[in-house]
Amino acid sequence: MQYQITAPQTLTGTITLPASKSISNRALIISALGHNNQTPQNISVCDDTDVMVRALKEMPQTIDIGAAGTAMRFLTAYLAVTPGQHIITGTERMKHRPIGILVDALRTLGAKISYVEQEGFPPLDIQGAPFEGGSIALPGNVSSQYISALLMIGPTMQRGLQLHLQGDIISRPYIDLTLKMMRDFGADARWTGAQEITVAPQPYRSTDYLIENDWSAASYWYQMVALSRDPQAEILLPGLFADSAQGDSHVAELFRTLGVGTEFRTLADGSTAVRLFKQGEPATRMEHNFINQPDLAQTFVVTCSLLGIPFHFKGLQSLKIKETDRITALIHEMGKLGFVIRQAHDSEMFWNGERCPKDEQSGIDTYEDHRMAMAFAPAALVLPEVRINNPHVVSKSYPQYWNTLQQAGFKITEACL
Repeated sequence: MQYQITAPQTLTGTITLPASKSISNRALIISALGHNNQTPQNISVCDDTDVMVRALKEMPQTIDIGAAGTAMRFLTAYLAVTPGQHIITGTERMKHRPIGILVDALRTLGAKISYVEQEGFPPLDIQGAPFEGGSIALPGNVSSQYISALLMIGPTMQRGLQLHLQGDIISRPYIDLTLKMMRDFGADARWTGAQEITVAPQPYRSTDYLIENDWSAASYWYQMVALSRDPQAEILLPGLFADSAQGDSHVAELFRTLGVGTEFRTLADGSTAVRLFKQGEPATRMEHNFINQPDLAQTFVVTCSLLGIPFHFKGLQSLKIKETDRITALIHEMGKLGFVIRQAHDSEMFWNGERCPKDEQSGIDTYEDHRMAMAFAPAALVLPEVRINNPHVVSKSYPQYWNTLQQAGFKITEACL
């Protein structure tokens, strides 16, 4: 399937964002570990959260999490401390996403986990049992989801958990988000040194918890305001918090560089919202290290290129092991739009204004990656039309994405590939 997208002349509206899947999946795991009798409010409705809800509710012997990387990491740790035997598996791509670092750490703590197929990769056969706990070391430059997975099971351990992170620490905001949520549910979990986190053997408590909407999803609406030729472009996004713990809330500061203002509002019902609007002139060049916000990289590569703003982005090493190799995918698909994007050291991308012949008719391939579809669709605000191949991939995190684009005035027509 292919969607052909054309943009409206004006851009305005109130858009309902999905709830944060990062917060939802953490809340679900913490609630399950604490036997919480209060279901978190505003749970995300998307593929990644749906598989988590289903797995925790049904606990089948074989748990298929599809393409949900967060679910794979978090459930691996959860199953390791939960009595019973389970196999956890996923898509073919998931079977090629490494998990050895997490498995080794869990084994050090006493987990009984074996690889069903290839060493270091899912599927996993897990024999769950309580841990005694103790001290463990882990490289700081691994996926924050490994670290969060270990931290969340810490309160269940008899001796708690002392986690020593070695070297540079990447995606620190996601670790901080996990620690904050653990404390929200009654745990004693905190940084006790520059490289050390301590989790006390203090159980979670039942908590009435409201999940914030997703700042990662908000980034595409920032992108649309930045790309729109409408000087009065304005979007209202309810359900975002000014004091958000989501790392991608940094998008507000980053898009200020590209001429988008942010205003926090309190609505009549007492809830909060963010108003996006045109403000000032975009920068003539952008440089940023995305080590703490890797999921925003695609948004900014597309936006800066279409605005004609040369860029140099660093800290992108985790993009190589996401739903697809996002660096390679971005370079190829931006080439279809006429931009020569280059990479360095498997962790940097830059564009110095170099152009190439376009190939827009074949459409933007999405590589089973939701963020490829969502980051490229706003290009319709600059180009006469954008074609997105296999657009259904947005169901992973933002199932209503295409509906909300139509709500904002975009025209979407369906064609067969």
